[in-house]
Amino acid sequence: MMLIDPSSKYRPFPQVDLPDRQWPSRTITKAPRWLSTDMRDGNQALIDPMDTEKKTRFFELLTRVGIKEIEVGFPSAGATEFDFISGLVQSDKIPDDVIVQVLTQARRDLIEKSFESLKGAKQAIVHVYNAVSPAWRRIVFQMDRPQIKQIAIDAAKIIRDEAAKQPNTDWHFEYSPETFSTAELDFSLECCEAVMDILQPTAERPLILNLPATVEAATPNIYADQIEWFGKHIRDRDKVVISLHPHNDRGTGVAAAELGLMAGADRVEGCLFGNGERTGNCDLVTVALNMYTQGLSPGLDFSNMEEIVQTVTYCNQLPVHPRHPYAGELVFTAFSGSHQDAIKKGFASQETRNDDLWDVPYLPIDPADIGCSYEAVIRVNSQSGKGGVAWVLQQDKGLKLPKRMQADFSRVVQAMADESSRELHAADIWGAFESYYHLGADQPYKLLDYQESGPAGNRVFVGKVALDGEDRTVSGKGNGLISSVLDALREGMGVDLSVVDYSEHAIGEGSDVNAAAYVECRTADGQTVFGVGLDTDIATASVQAILSAANGLARRG
Repeated sequence: MMLIDPSSKYRPFPQVDLPDRQWPSRTITKAPRWLSTDMRDGNQALIDPMDTEKKTRFFELLTRVGIKEIEVGFPSAGATEFDFISGLVQSDKIPDDVIVQVLTQARRDLIEKSFESLKGAKQAIVHVYNAVSPAWRRIVFQMDRPQIKQIAIDAAKIIRDEAAKQPNTDWHFEYSPETFSTAELDFSLECCEAVMDILQPTAERPLILNLPATVEAATPNIYADQIEWFGKHIRDRDKVVISLHPHNDRGTGVAAAELGLMAGADRVEGCLFGNGERTGNCDLVTVALNMYTQGLSPGLDFSNMEEIVQTVTYCNQLPVHPRHPYAGELVFTAFSGSHQDAIKKGFASQETRNDDLWDVPYLPIDPADIGCSYEAVIRVNSQSGKGGVAWVLQQDKGLKLPKRMQADFSRVVQAMADESSRELHAADIWGAFESYYHLGADQPYKLLDYQESGPAGNRVFVGKVALDGEDRTVSGKGNGLISSVLDALREGMGVDLSVVDYSEHAIGEGSDVNAAAYVECRTADGQTVFGVGLDTDIATASVQAILSAANGLARRG
């Protein structure tokens, strides 16, 4: 049972004493170094860890995306991990511009095993860690601060000495004061500087200091304060790379990474789509594309998001949530009528811009930039409006319905959606459109053939029209084609219509172009009826539109 007074069990996280914090007024102006930990941290979080085939496929995906630092595993965890890492190195499958990283606890046997797995690598990062926070010191290790710091010192000496045994590899080092987010800042600093004393980093060969939010225990501004405090107090700041490893226990892992970068960090560690133990790691895709929408290149390529999602889903055997930022199946989809109307108008406005700037309501990114189709932007159910229906017809069939006709047809679709209680697909909507405007076989008045003649202002229409299967010849006169057709229907069929509005447009381009014509007509007693005609010839499409309206009137009768 939840407590009425949770303060009896839980304590608020303390603030950081940082009165002159600078990060709130900063912006992110360049992409960080990215480290993918999908193949280690993410893999450890899977019910069924990836096998060699899946890990190979994932590694190839990460290199295609453009990630240059990849934590490929925990080689001391078992034979599968060790053999994959060793095989990756020995098979020469690591691109020259990619550096692999392995993680190890601060124990001699595990460190030695890690170096053994990387034997023959051109370059590599060895990442060693030990937990430093009070809870771990008291509960897990039962050690005091000097003892915990000594673990870090001893580990630094071992990785220094092991690297010296393999001088042909370009070694880089990373140290994590694990559980940094819940540790005393001064003690994390003390451990990091003790490691620096051993490894002697330089500005040319800096030491990576990873400051993980192992457990996200506070709001992301607290993490930013911790990062800024650390950056201000670490000695020889130019000789270290500050790396972020946010977890997502409070659901703010992405925000923590962004604020941490504003606070001065240089590098972000995480997983594609945020996989990881408990509630996951920082989502690299979201952080990178958030930057992209601010006009800042993340240096990563997510142009084919569908392929990325499919590969990650296959390798992890975990779904990507339909509403996941940028990548979810429904993330660009609007069902709400007001949303659909705003998006539709946004796309129309975009076509008239004189620049390439993106400004479409509800869509912070152009779906096409990440390989997503506009067809899925608007989908129709009982919550949708006329704009959504019109969008589907425009994307599926190239039709640009006049506004009043959109309202006319949307009532038909609304009734279908209410009756079916499900999403209506493009085929459902097109079937209803054909039926409602009599574009298929169900045509009381069906045009068989026609001719027009006469000078402008005095046109003559002669047409053969089938009425309920009986062929009839009708003729009429007018100042143009449409008026002469209306006269022919009035005199020959007794159908009295006048055109209130007419519009037309081409469908497609080049030699395959077709035409669409739309009419809004009014009867003698004031009824309004709409018609649509589709043909390769615009004149024929116009005649078909008039007959479509006549068919709509016959349906009412």
